[in-house]
Amino acid sequence: MRLHPLSTLLLAALLSACASGSPSVAPEPAPAAPLEEGEEFRVYRSDGTPASLEEIVQAAGSADAVLIGEEHTDYTTHQIQAFLFQRVYMVHGSRVGQTDLPSPHPAMEGEDGPWPADRPVVLSLEMFETDVQSILDEYLADLITEDHFKRSARPWERYDRDYRPAVEFARVHGLEVVAANAPRRYVNRASRLGKASLDELSEEARSFLPPLPYPDASEAYQAEWDALMGAAAQHMRGSPLDGQTLWDASMGHSIARALDRNDGGLVVHFAGGFHVENHTGIPETLVHYRPGTRILVVAARPTEDPGVFGEEHQGLGDFVILTREPVE
Repeated sequence: MRLHPLSTLLLAALLSACASGSPSVAPEPAPAAPLEEGEEFRVYRSDGTPASLEEIVQAAGSADAVLIGEEHTDYTTHQIQAFLFQRVYMVHGSRVGQTDLPSPHPAMEGEDGPWPADRPVVLSLEMFETDVQSILDEYLADLITEDHFKRSARPWERYDRDYRPAVEFARVHGLEVVAANAPRRYVNRASRLGKASLDELSEEARSFLPPLPYPDASEAYQAEWDALMGAAAQHMRGSPLDGQTLWDASMGHSIARALDRNDGGLVVHFAGGFHVENHTGIPETLVHYRPGTRILVVAARPTEDPGVFGEEHQGLGDFVILTREPVE
């Protein structure tokens, strides 16, 4: 049986629980430009009716958290994520203490001007782990150089290309960025030995994790996991699903804490698609830790033809973005 590419990636990540990414000299980030929909991507509502990026931005105004699911290797999705984050801030964000910053691009102005809302906007990322939050904060506050930030914060391999534009936008505009994911060494432990093994960690180590014990997978999430892993499940040792749910719980808890810190805030979170699709995973744990949180799920999937919305895409998110799969 041919394994789904995502199942292979998840299994490898859970069992190794290691991240790579050597520091490099990165170019200055260019601001995200408006993206033309059509050949490279299409936007749909949950039921497959056509939508647009602007509709997502407007819908974000009624949410507390916007969860954007990605396939980690899809560059088109990363461009869209950066654009959506910037656009959400331009439409809904607060400029308190930022009067010296330039006004938004005219194309971002609404009927009531460019700043019709006044909400703290926060960027939250699966791509950084909770134990490097202080390092991320130091960089955002210009206390350390970007080179030292990347040497210490364990950024993902394609950080410069895929996530740096959003982080730099947040830094320039004084926005909070959350290192939302559980440290991989503890995800590895949960995957090998089960979630109960985390109780043996020191108090300091547990401070980087959500409250223990964290929630088990829901029946719907368990079914999605079983379907995704397929034949790979026969070769699994330990409790890989405990590692997966630790990721979800950590990110859900991190987002909940960010919302509690920012009254009326709006968190935009980037994560792998499996963590958010069908409103399982992170959405479930976020509601567990913060009941009543209003969540908007945006699922992005590469496909051969973005103009064809298939049955497999229905219900993946409140909005579904289909991007053109790169030709190998």
